[in-house]
Parts: sequence; structure tokens; C-alpha cells
Amino acid sequence: MLAITEPAIRASFVNVTQGEAKRMALPGDLDTYPWEDLDFLGWRDPAAPQRAYLVAETDDGPVGVALRVAPQQTGRVRRSMCSFCLTTHTGDGVSLMTARKAGREGRQGNTVGAYVCSDLACSLYLRGKKAAGRRIDETITLTEKIDRTTGHLAAFLRRVTE
Repeated sequence: MLAITEPAIRASFVNVTQGEAKRMALPGDLDTYPWEDLDFLGWRDPAAPQRAYLVAETDDGPVGVALRVAPQQTGRVRRSMCSFCLTTHTGDGVSLMTARKAGREGRQGNTVGAYVCSDLACSLYLRGKKAAGRRIDETITLTEKIDRTTGHLAAFLRRVTE
């Protein structure tokens, strides 16, 4: 992913108002992000853990979506898989995240959801830059894994913007 500026991040959001985009908490120092290792920018709001955001590059420029993180169920150990990168996690490593649809459908309350790495670090898990416990052995290349992940993300973004 190419480095992106704060104004470009705020302008990219398709499922929030301009006022909401202006008030949202952005990630810390964007200059320190490992942009060459990111397929999309994703972060959780430290002041509101039920909020998350992601911005991805598309053919039409960056597209950002605000997400709501579902509360975790406690009391049982489970293993879950991210629907973007197919990384498996134990415990609360994967969360159901829902995005309000863009436009009229979103104003009517329609949403789409996906089970995603809770920290939105899919790109780093794929590249082995961050550990997620036991990895599933695959015979495909890193490039193929990245293509698969960006394809799943693109499909999710299409569902938000349709």
C-alpha cells in the first residue's frame, strides 16, 4: 500500500458523514507505518474499542469504511479464522465487524459483516511479521496469499458500497 495522508484518509470514508470522518480518531504517527507491508490500513479506536476503521486502495482511489466490533463472548476457548486473510486465532483474535452500507441503504440501517483479525493486522500475519499462534500450512506463495486477501477485502468493500 502507498502511504496515505490524514486528509486523504478522512476523505476516503464512504459510510460515514463528513462530520463523523472529521471527528474520528486516526492512528498515531502515520510516518512510522510499514506501508510496504500493508495491503490495507486498519486500526481500532483506542477511546472506543467497539469502533474500527479500514482504508484500502482501489482502482477508484482509497476507500475507507467505519466498522462496529461486536462484543466478544467469554467463557470458552475457541479458534476462529479471519475471513480476509484466513489466519486462525485463539480467543478473541477474530471479531465480527459490521459496516453500515454506503448511501441510502446505510441510512436505512443495512449493514454487512465479516469475521476479521481483531487488530486488523492481516497484512502482517500473512508476511510473518506478527505471530498469530499456529499457522495453517499452505502450498501457495506469499503473492497468492496477498492476492487472495485483497480479493476478499475487495468483495467486502463492494458489498458495503453497492
